[in-house]
Amino acid sequence: MSVSYDKLWKLLIDKKMNRTELKDAAGISFNVLAKLGRNEFVSMESLQKICQTLSCNIGEIMDFIEEDTVEHQGN
Repeated sequence: MSVSYDKLWKLLIDKKMNRTELKDAAGISFNVLAKLGRNEFVSMESLQKICQTLSCNIGEIMDFIEEDTVEHQGN
């Protein structure tokens, strides 16, 4: 199972906020931001900080993607 943060990037656009502003406002590190950009897993603490900053729930910033779905999209 993999993860996608596409919802997070769309939410930032809606809130007219860039990634650096999110990093500073949420108090997350550049490394966490880089992992988000690569759709890698990050700590629940980091996700909680982001949700608190954006006043949203975790389902509004990320999705879990079944591996079968990812493989079939390439075919």
